[in-house]
Amino acid sequence: MDKKIRRLRRARKTRAKIAELAVARLCVFRSNSHIYAQIIDATGGIVVCSASTQEKDLRGQVKGGSTDAAKLVGQRIAEKAKQAGVGQVAFDRSGFIYHGRVKALADAAREHGLQF
Repeated sequence: MDKKIRRLRRARKTRAKIAELAVARLCVFRSNSHIYAQIIDATGGIVVCSASTQEKDLRGQVKGGSTDAAKLVGQRIAEKAKQAGVGQVAFDRSGFIYHGRVKALADAAREHGLQF
């Protein structure tokens, strides 16, 4: 199996646990050049809001694959979540290590009002 399949298989257990909690989840995807975040409702079917380094507002501010960009995406997703009425989420790091860009995004989202 390649790395991506193994990572996704490990992350499936976490998603099952989050589904038991019945709370919205903040799902993060990290590629080499960009970072993406979306909040999915408790039923697991609807994306409430999303943010990424490919949005027009963020595209010109910083380079897509840096921790500074991840902080801006975390801030942006927290603001959009407040507007959508979501305050409590479960953090789904999608099998990525809680380090670097993933950690920067999570910390920025916490600082701007998301609770997880």
